[in-house]
Amino acid sequence: MGNVISNEDIKTTQKESKLPKWRKSDTLWMLSLYGTAIGAGVLFLPINAGVGGLIPLVVMLILAFPMTFFAHQALCRFVLSGKSRDGDITVVVEEAFGRTAGNWITVLYFFAIYPILLVYSVGITNTVDSFMTHQLGMVAPPRALLSFILVAFLMLIVHFGEELIVKVMSILVFPFITVLMILALFLIPEWNGEIFTNFSFSNSSSEGGRSILMTLWLVIPVMVFAFNHSPIISSLAVAKRKEYGENFAEAKCTKIIAASNIMMVVTVMFFVFSCALCLTPAELLEAKAQNISTLSYLANRFNSPVIEYIGPPIAFIAMAKSFLGHYLGGKEGFNGIVNKALRSRGKIISQKKLDKIAILFMFVTAWGIATLNPSILGLIESLGGPILAVILFLMPMYAIHKLPALAKYRGKLSNVFIVIMGLIAISAAIYNLI
Repeated sequence: MGNVISNEDIKTTQKESKLPKWRKSDTLWMLSLYGTAIGAGVLFLPINAGVGGLIPLVVMLILAFPMTFFAHQALCRFVLSGKSRDGDITVVVEEAFGRTAGNWITVLYFFAIYPILLVYSVGITNTVDSFMTHQLGMVAPPRALLSFILVAFLMLIVHFGEELIVKVMSILVFPFITVLMILALFLIPEWNGEIFTNFSFSNSSSEGGRSILMTLWLVIPVMVFAFNHSPIISSLAVAKRKEYGENFAEAKCTKIIAASNIMMVVTVMFFVFSCALCLTPAELLEAKAQNISTLSYLANRFNSPVIEYIGPPIAFIAMAKSFLGHYLGGKEGFNGIVNKALRSRGKIISQKKLDKIAILFMFVTAWGIATLNPSILGLIESLGGPILAVILFLMPMYAIHKLPALAKYRGKLSNVFIVIMGLIAISAAIYNLI
C-alpha cells in the first residue's frame, strides 16, 4: 500500500506543475471579452472624455487599466470561489450570501445587463435603417420587419450555443479594431494643439465653468461603462474551470482578462486621443450638443464620404458583438431568476428547456423594443449604471472580506483602490441621473 498516491499528493503535484500554455480557446475568450466591452459606446467616448480638456484624458489613460483589470479580476475570482464546477454567478451569490440576498443580487444582475441588450437591439435597427436610407439611397423595410430580421439573425447565432457566440464575437473584433486603428492613423495629419490650451486645474471652460474635480468625478462612470465586460466574466470563469480545473482556472482567467484589458486600453485610448487631438474643445462640445457619434461628427467636419460610409457598418459590428456578449450575462440572470422561482415552488426545469425559454424571451422582448424604439431607453440604461457598478466593484470586494474561500486575496492595496473607484462611479452615476 506504500505506493498508493493520495488525492492530496495529486493536488500538490498539480499545484507545483506549470500553468498550461496559452491555447486557441484562450485567444477566443480574450477577443470575446474585448468584444463585449468595446461596443458602440467607444464611438461617443472621445466626445464624453474630451470635452473636459487634456487633464481628464490623461487621468483616463492612467486609471483605465488598473480600474478595469482589478475590478473584473475580483468578479472572476468571486465566481470561481463557488463550490459547484458548473456554478455561474447566480449560483455563487446564493452560496455566498444566502438564499434571500442571492435572489436579490440575481435580479439586480439581470436588470443591470438585460436593458443594455435592449438598447443594442434598438441601436442596431436604427443604424441599419439610417444606413439604408441615407448612404445606400434605399427605402428601408417597415421597422417591425427590419428589427425582426436583425434580432432573428443575432438570435440564430445564440441558438447554436456559447461556443459559436464566442467564435463569432472574436471574429467580429478584427474588422472593428482594424477600422478603429485606421481611423486613428488617418486623423494624425489633422492633429492640432488646441486641447493643450485647455490645460487648467482651476476650471474647465469647455464644460461651462465646471471645476476640474467635477469633470474628473463625472468621467469615472464613463470609463467604467466604456470598458465594462462584466456580463461575460461569469461565462469565462465557468468555461475555464471546466477546461483547466480548479488549480489553473484563476491564473488562466487572470491572464486572459489582463491581455484583453491591455488590448482595450491601447486601442481605445489611441482612438480617443487621436479624435480629441484633431478637434477643438469647442467642436467636441458641439458634437456633444448634437448627440452624434464621433464618426458622424468627423465625417461632417472633414467632409469625408469614407468616414461617412465606414461609420454605420462599424457601429453595427460594435453593437452586434456587444449584444452577443450581453446576451450571455442576460441569459445567466434570466435562468437564475426562473430556477429560483421554480425551486421555491418545489419544481425543477431542464437546462435545455430553460435555455430555449430564455432565447424566446430575449428575442420577443428585443424585437418588440427595437420595433417600438422608445425614448425611455437612455434612462433605463442609466438606471442600470449604479447597479452594475455595485455588482462589479463593491460586491466582489465584500465577498473577499467575508468568504473564507477568498481570504487569500485580502489586504491588497488594489482592493482599497477598487472600493474607492466603485464609490466614485456609483455616486457620479447617481448624480448624472438626478
